[in-house]
Amino acid sequence: MNQVEDVFPSRKNHSAWMNEALRLAGKAYREGEIPVGAVIVQKNKIIGRGYNQRERLKDPTAHAEILAITAAAGTLEDWRLTDCTLYVTKEPCPMCAGAIINSRMRLLVFGAYDEEKGCCGSLYQLCGDRRLDSKTAVKGGVVEEKCTAILQDFFQTKRNPK
Repeated sequence: MNQVEDVFPSRKNHSAWMNEALRLAGKAYREGEIPVGAVIVQKNKIIGRGYNQRERLKDPTAHAEILAITAAAGTLEDWRLTDCTLYVTKEPCPMCAGAIINSRMRLLVFGAYDEEKGCCGSLYQLCGDRRLDSKTAVKGGVVEEKCTAILQDFFQTKRNPK
């Protein structure tokens, strides 16, 4: 890895990190949670991981992004994640977009778009909104087919149990 790729990850790196987030989404799926996974990367190293755990923790805020942000802040011992990239398998909701903005994340990369609750391009665009003093750049649709497929499979299984 060179210094340019540390600051501006390549498409290949985006896919590799998203596949790690997908691995965590699979863990959520196996635990009966909506299959969303997230990793936070700084200098080509994962410093925070999370996957949806609302049911298990009985916590409405236990989204993959929130848990990954908390883990990354703990790793850095700082709430400012200014030189970090968040990879998440589904477009963040308003709560998660707010946490991303508040953590001053440099870049958000997500897989599946969420036309119903997505706040990073679909329904709203909170990340990067200068009115909110957000400087977070957004890239959607990375490994989109796999990210969408795991969500569709999960909900299909819930609607039509065997």
